Amino acid sequence: MKNKFVICGLIGWCMEIFWTGFESFRRRELKLIGQSSFWMFPIYGMAALLTPISKVLKGKNLLIRGGVYSLGIFTVEYITGTLLKKYDCCPWDYSKSKFNIHGVIRLDYFPVWFIAGLLFEKILKKLFNS
Repeated sequence: MKNKFVICGLIGWCMEIFWTGFESFRRRELKLIGQSSFWMFPIYGMAALLTPISKVLKGKNLLIRGGVYSLGIFTVEYITGTLLKKYDCCPWDYSKSKFNIHGVIRLDYFPVWFIAGLLFEKILKKLFNS
């Protein structure tokens, strides 16, 4: 499980840096600076917990699997965001987003987490035959 945690943490960091770099492109900031936080490594590392969930969901429809992963990611994001916010060290703030909940999750990110969950599922299966 330790290797899965490290791999998921690193992949999550890379995805976040790519995502924030893409967002800077949308704002016409051509330096395409992507960024993340050290706090995000253990948060993304928790994607390793998708392994037992994916075993339960094996053979289920893509929409069901992606939906379950999205809800799980929202749950982790809400809990960790709320905890980090309590100590004034949450690296994200969605409070200006129309579809935010307490500034720590954005419901309009559902498709993003849907795809991310399926991507983590595929990577974990390929690397660890899980």
